[in-house]
Amino acid sequence: MAISDSEALKTWFKEHKIDEVEAVIYDMSGVARGKILPAYKYHQDPGMRLPESIFLQTVTGDYPETVDEIISPAEIDIKLKPDIDTLSLVPWAAEPTVQIIHDAYYADDSPVTMSPRYVLRKILKLYEERGWRPIIAPELEFFLVEPNRDEDYPLKPPIGRSGRTESGRQSYSIDAVNEFDPLFEDVYTYCEAQKIGLDTLVHESGTVQMEINLIHGEPITLADQAARFKR
Repeated sequence: MAISDSEALKTWFKEHKIDEVEAVIYDMSGVARGKILPAYKYHQDPGMRLPESIFLQTVTGDYPETVDEIISPAEIDIKLKPDIDTLSLVPWAAEPTVQIIHDAYYADDSPVTMSPRYVLRKILKLYEERGWRPIIAPELEFFLVEPNRDEDYPLKPPIGRSGRTESGRQSYSIDAVNEFDPLFEDVYTYCEAQKIGLDTLVHESGTVQMEINLIHGEPITLADQAARFKR
């Protein structure tokens, strides 16, 4: 959607009765981090802050032993600036909600160089200097599992609409995918609302191992789409 400035965004929020805003950055593990704000407050806080160390946090919530050698021991804050082109609805939210991916900057407006979006832009600049234009199409592979409320027990495959769990290899089986049609109908609906360009859906070689491919496109856009899909 074409929204050129803060006032236009504010008007769009009002027209679409947006109640909350998820101000998001994605870390090196593709985990969505940030803040959830009331829509009216989002416009009152143009320089939202987060700790610099957020980009060093591991997928388990730990930090590397050398964290003090990489960032300031003062645990300084960084500023978040929205990329309005990434605005998308959050279709599973109870109230009308949007998500906006942000870029990270220091107090002097220099970019946070360990931000994944900055790293990718730096790599793309090297391609540009050679006259190259990379086009990518992420493959997103995942397993379906039944709900597991006790981490002491191993994950198990879920029960499909036939009432049975999957056994044996079902590589590229259409019927095996159809076992979970209601789930994938939701996935396609959510992806359409979030502007995620889905291409193909296949059953891979593992038990209830699925793969969804995204339509070819520009790397930053596709990286953002892959991160949103992970949520």
